Amino acid sequence: LSLVGSEMCIRDRVSTTGIFAVCKPALWTVGSALRGKPQFVAVGVETNDPGNAGTIIRIADATGANAVIFAGDTVDPESSKVVRASAGSLFHLPVARERNIKDVVGQLKAQGLQIVATAMDGEVPLDEASEVLAKPTAWLFGNEAHGLPSELLELADHRVSIPIKGSAESLNLATAAAMCMWESSKAL
Repeated sequence: LSLVGSEMCIRDRVSTTGIFAVCKPALWTVGSALRGKPQFVAVGVETNDPGNAGTIIRIADATGANAVIFAGDTVDPESSKVVRASAGSLFHLPVARERNIKDVVGQLKAQGLQIVATAMDGEVPLDEASEVLAKPTAWLFGNEAHGLPSELLELADHRVSIPIKGSAESLNLATAAAMCMWESSKAL
């Protein structure tokens, strides 16, 4: 928000293109995002980085996910950086945001989706998960710095790990999500 002359302007940059638009919100409720028989849903839990959030939306769109849900204290999926990183995919599939993570998990299970969580020590390696992923799945992707809390890992039906062949300690959230969603798209 800035004062230009005697008028108030909303903008996220010092220099703007001068384009102005009035838009309605693009976010869905979790219930409406899960209508029908979803086969594959991506859930970002406490996602903080707008670039990762937008990239998850874009990957979900590219891999045929039915919806994306951001659960917990997350970045705003309608913020300018998330919208830019989604490259328009925010408008191609339902995207919801809900602060109550356990409520989200309950709604996913009520829709018949199995909960698959990413975990460093998951019992199912991603490259061996095709049988698990052949069923309707909701992926839980943890926070960039902390992963998923233990209580959410316990609620999951399966915990999947991504085998790392080299010396890297871990993968970027969006990269890990891309690998997992790609495997889901192949299995369905």
